[in-house]
Amino acid sequence: MLKSDTFFGGKRETPTPNSPFSTGSNLTSGSTSSIPKASNPVSTPASHVSSSSTNEVGSKLIVGPNIKLKGVEITDCDTLVVEGRVEATMNSRVIHIAEKGAFKGSAEIDLAEIYGEFDGDLTVREKLVIYSTGKVSGKIRYGKVVIEEGGQLTGEVQVGTAASVKPATASSTAPATAVV
Repeated sequence: MLKSDTFFGGKRETPTPNSPFSTGSNLTSGSTSSIPKASNPVSTPASHVSSSSTNEVGSKLIVGPNIKLKGVEITDCDTLVVEGRVEATMNSRVIHIAEKGAFKGSAEIDLAEIYGEFDGDLTVREKLVIYSTGKVSGKIRYGKVVIEEGGQLTGEVQVGTAASVKPATASSTAPATAVV
């Protein structure tokens, strides 16, 4: 870096031609701006998403740990990530309930990934995935279901969504368990 005098008598550093802060042209005392421009814009990687819902795009609401969200209707949210507790009604694309997360209420979803707890009315238009730590109870409707060993599904369970509903065999008292 080269040093030059400033208006107040102090020293100011100016970029050298080979400096990473160089704009490609030399700064002279007659230049109007001494703020260097970045030569290469920095791109940030996409945020980490779960393996089954990769390439998410759109709005995302994250309810963090120790947060309680109660008495709301969640709309226009592509992805809801529940790490705390939520009591709500929602119609969305994806819900991801973390291991310590809990959702109580009603939800109409395309894809549900449950590591924590869901209690209420759940309609999953495409795929419901219950992991080994997941517990889903209430009135459940789904297109496809995957239950990891240890995952629990209890309540009124129906295969298919609104139009084509076929009763499933899960009882309202004993949890259904499947090995993936």
